[in-house]
Amino acid sequence: MSSKYDSYNSKNDAQGELSALDRGVGQQQHNDPSGNNSIAAGSIGGGSMAASIARSAQQPTTSIESPLSPMVLRSLGDRSNEKRKVAALEIEALVKSLQDTNNILMIQNVVEVLSKDFCTSMNSNYRKGGLVGLAAVGIGLMMHNCRQCLPILLPPILHCFDDPESRVRYYACESLYNIAKVSRQGILLYFNPLFEGLTKVIADVDLDVKNAALLLDRLIKDIVTEADSFQVDQFLPLLQKYIQRTNPYIRQLIVGWITLLDSVPDISMLDFLPDFLDGLYSMLSDSNREIRQAADSALSEFLKELSGSTVTEFGPIISILVYQCQSKEPLNRLTAITWLAELIHHPYSGGDALLPYHSEILGAIMNCISDGEVEIRMVAERTNDDLLKLVKQTSSPFELRSLLETLIHELLNKEDVSTKMAALGWINMLMEKRKSDMNLFIEQLLPVLIRTLSDPSDAVVLLNLQVLSRISLAQRDEKGNADESEEEQFTLVLNAILSLFSKDRQLLETRGSLIIRKLCVLLNAKSVYIRLATALMKYEKQSGPHPVDMTTLEFVSTMVQTLNLILLTASELHDLRSTLSKSFINPYHTSNKQPKTWNRLKNESQEDSIKVFVILFRCWSHNPVATFSLCLLAQAYTLSFSLVKRFSQMDDVSVGFLMQIDKLVYLLESPIFVHLRLKLLDVEDPNHAPLLKSIYGVLLCLPQGDAFRLLNNRLTTVCNLRDNLGLKPLPDLPGSEELGCPSNSPTSGADRFALCYDALLVRYDEVTEMHRISQEQHDSFVQEEKQRLQIHVMSAPTQQQQSIQISPSVPSAGSPMHQSQYTDKKVWN
Repeated sequence: MSSKYDSYNSKNDAQGELSALDRGVGQQQHNDPSGNNSIAAGSIGGGSMAASIARSAQQPTTSIESPLSPMVLRSLGDRSNEKRKVAALEIEALVKSLQDTNNILMIQNVVEVLSKDFCTSMNSNYRKGGLVGLAAVGIGLMMHNCRQCLPILLPPILHCFDDPESRVRYYACESLYNIAKVSRQGILLYFNPLFEGLTKVIADVDLDVKNAALLLDRLIKDIVTEADSFQVDQFLPLLQKYIQRTNPYIRQLIVGWITLLDSVPDISMLDFLPDFLDGLYSMLSDSNREIRQAADSALSEFLKELSGSTVTEFGPIISILVYQCQSKEPLNRLTAITWLAELIHHPYSGGDALLPYHSEILGAIMNCISDGEVEIRMVAERTNDDLLKLVKQTSSPFELRSLLETLIHELLNKEDVSTKMAALGWINMLMEKRKSDMNLFIEQLLPVLIRTLSDPSDAVVLLNLQVLSRISLAQRDEKGNADESEEEQFTLVLNAILSLFSKDRQLLETRGSLIIRKLCVLLNAKSVYIRLATALMKYEKQSGPHPVDMTTLEFVSTMVQTLNLILLTASELHDLRSTLSKSFINPYHTSNKQPKTWNRLKNESQEDSIKVFVILFRCWSHNPVATFSLCLLAQAYTLSFSLVKRFSQMDDVSVGFLMQIDKLVYLLESPIFVHLRLKLLDVEDPNHAPLLKSIYGVLLCLPQGDAFRLLNNRLTTVCNLRDNLGLKPLPDLPGSEELGCPSNSPTSGADRFALCYDALLVRYDEVTEMHRISQEQHDSFVQEEKQRLQIHVMSAPTQQQQSIQISPSVPSAGSPMHQSQYTDKKVWN
């Protein structure tokens, strides 16, 4: 039945019943051993049965013998709240009398009547009366017997939590409150059903029901706090179920219970932390500020407890934190990375206990290092430094493969500098700590590192070169011997860099000098240049018996030009220049005034210099100007003059060749060639003639310009000096025997390293011929392509011929003719 009286009762009940409930507590205080003065059975206390009822309510039909009088039954179903209260008092008195006679069966009959005939009635007033009656039964039974009857008292009340009428739901909360207050810890046996019911009414749309649910929640929390024990493991499935709900009231309820259970001394919630940790993190992104604050406070408290815990299973926790580090919410990421930072410093279980999870933690840290939030980045960078130091200092074994997979993934998929720098720092540390083990992964790692050399950031490139240098450095034993496989890695790295330069000429122009100079600093400059020269000479044999492709030879020539410029200008290569400058110091005319021991030591010191010069000369021959400058640097002036004479035999002097000569003139004025300029003053030295002729040869190759005038002024000064000194004409050039290459002295250093005058020039001529043949083949190919295009044009329709003949000199972008239009027979450009 629904009428205006229901609405009236609904309003009045919300205001008056809880206060009446408190008044009823005073009447029952002597029977309540707990003495708790919170909400009690107020709705069933006070008032008297009316002498007559103006209108009888519909009598319920009972299926069993009812111990309740018809008057009580009618009053329970009345729409008047006062009459229901009077009936409840009658039921309470009846239950007490039945309890005194130990008539449990009759009490069960009373509960069954209230459950079946009232709580499940279609009439909302009957349902209200049934709930009030059940509360009266609970109060009448008191603590001990009430616990025994809980299995039959609770189901109808919990069922009414789903009632469509808000006042019925309110009475259900009130009834359960009264029964819980009487039974106390006995109600905890049915905690899960109670909690499920609580989650329904705590989010009720009716404010009165919600307030009643909050009071009921507070009472149950008090009972749990004072209980001797609480089965958290049985509650966890329910906690996991509801912690993912998005309803703000349910979330507040869950956080409140987690916080409460954590505050109970006998309950260790850390043991169950992985079961609800993810749910707490999801609350950090809630739109409700109070929920965010409550979740953050709970997480902070758990982190504090976890930091001091001696026994903790890190695996599940780490997985949750790693996942949260990738959350879209900044607060989630910040909290998760903060947790990881604390776990790394865990005083008891951190360190080696985290070794199995280092790759997962590292992936999360790398993700946060590139975060858009400054605070998150700062925490992530500190965490990365701490973890790196932890792994570096540990003596326990750990798996490299998973760590390297994470680092390779970051290098390949991240574009920010911070992440790449952190990943390279890790690889560098691992190469230093476990070089022999890291060698097993070089094949996977090297392509990624070579690719990173093209990174736009100079800092990334420099750190990457440091890692490559670590790979190149071989570990040596006490005798100084190194494993052959590790020695091969040096060559492997340099070959990979050359291959990158050959594919990316732009990188060679922009970063080639930086990369090579840094390698010379990190490694031995002489070893780097010798291996690079050896590797470049192998490009001559890549085509087998067929002539080498012109593009390959052009790359080798460009690479030699780059290496030579670095050799002549970079301060990092001072030692190598000093070594080369000793190659031809008085290679003939050994002084008889010096003791034999001195001459022997001098020859031995030149042996290494000559060897380096020979290797570089054989490679430098691919670039005439570089070869000439190398001879000047090594003071091989006889060879330099022979090269100048061969310049005149070139079929066509290209613009690139003249530009290189122009640069060389300015380099001759640099501090690197100060010894050469001073050598021009030593007009009596046998080397003066070939030196002067070499420089004059360069002068005559130049067109008249600034470089020509600069060099001409220098040479004019030298010639005037000779005339003023009144010296004899310059002597003839020495022969090959004078170079220290006599055929009958096989033990000499020059002979041992094949440094004879003719042999080196033969090598130069062979390389020159190699370039000439390659150029001729290229020109022939271009000519054939032109003829083929002309035939194709002639056989095309007239309209197409006209459209093509408009611009016959413009080939397609991908044709060999287009590719060759910039070569213009530049053999050594």
